[in-house]
Amino acid sequence: MKRRSLRTRMILLSALATLVALGLAGWTMAGVLGRVVTGGIDQRLDAQIAVLASVVRDDGSVDRDRLAARQGSLAAAPGWRWRIEGPTGTYGSADFPALRPHLPGPGGADLPPMPLEGQDRHGRVHARRLVLASSAGPVTLTASAPGRVIGRPIRDALVPLATVILLLALIFALSAWLQLRFALRPLAVLVGQIAAIRRGERESVDEAQPQELQPLASELNALAAANAATLAAARASAANLAHALKTPVATLALTVAPGSPEAAQVRRIEGVIRHTLARARAVAVNQRASSEIAPIAGDVAAVIGRLRPAIAIGLAIPAGLRVAIDAHDLAEMLGNLLDNAARHARATVSVTAAGASPGEACVTIEDDGPGIPPERREQVLQPGVRLDEGPAGDGFGLAIVRDLLALYGGRLALEDSALGGLRVTLHCPDGRA
Repeated sequence: MKRRSLRTRMILLSALATLVALGLAGWTMAGVLGRVVTGGIDQRLDAQIAVLASVVRDDGSVDRDRLAARQGSLAAAPGWRWRIEGPTGTYGSADFPALRPHLPGPGGADLPPMPLEGQDRHGRVHARRLVLASSAGPVTLTASAPGRVIGRPIRDALVPLATVILLLALIFALSAWLQLRFALRPLAVLVGQIAAIRRGERESVDEAQPQELQPLASELNALAAANAATLAAARASAANLAHALKTPVATLALTVAPGSPEAAQVRRIEGVIRHTLARARAVAVNQRASSEIAPIAGDVAAVIGRLRPAIAIGLAIPAGLRVAIDAHDLAEMLGNLLDNAARHARATVSVTAAGASPGEACVTIEDDGPGIPPERREQVLQPGVRLDEGPAGDGFGLAIVRDLLALYGGRLALEDSALGGLRVTLHCPDGRA
């Protein structure tokens, strides 16, 4: 039961309560109906006993002429029987069944008729008995009716009654389902708002909720605010560290000659700092971010184009395509990849993007440079590894992109480009998922 949904549990409990209530109502109505039908039969039996009493004389003898005259009123239908037992003999039906009191109680003369129950070859028998006092001794008058005259009306009434109860159960079940559907709708809305926070489409949930959900909405907003504050503090710490290291490294670079081994080491130090800061972002990555690719790629391409005007950078990115990556981190990744591509390209760099599959978007950067042999591609993803000997670059660009992309649940792929050089593909989580 704990693993069932709230809706299922509430529907099951409502159905159980409905069935119990309707069952009790049906049982009660069947009992009342049985008593009413039995009461009607008892009245007819008492009327027959009154007829039998009218033919008994004070001395206990039976007026046979009067009995013969009234015997027609005693034959109500097949299965109905009567008997007179007194000092002068027994009169009535020959196949009278054995009877026992319906309920234990006193019996004797001058008491009201008592109910009796019995059994014959056709089934149940219901009877009434009256004992009269006479000068010669007690006279017992008994009238009986077949049990079917009681059971049949009850069955005939219970069939439509059971149908009505079943229809009521279906109506109550449908009513409970509709009530739960509308009652739990605010929960579904709240779940959708939480998912929107995760996607970066909103920062909080609406606190205008039903009374039972309002504390939950407040706690969720407090949690989201605390997470945002923690994220901001972590990002600020990373930025402060970068700023603190930037000036000493820049000062050190001014003390060495360009192109010297010392200058190369300074660049390596700068690369190590960038790489370490990228890994430090693991605690500060905004997993709820959502950024549109086209404007960020356009800005980065404009900067690289000004630095390397001889390289034509082509963009083919659909408007509105988003990835679940912070805008600053996406700009850094694209900046590293475009800078690498432009440095090695002969004349052309291409940037494309598309929704590759549900939940994923791909950004591809290609160039027409010399490319990287397949057997060396895993090697260049290691921090500080370079395949060229030129002065530019520090060997950390691809490693930073790979590590930063992994923090968002993405992956980096290196392949041959149709342009002749290297094709780098960023498999990113879709910002609309």
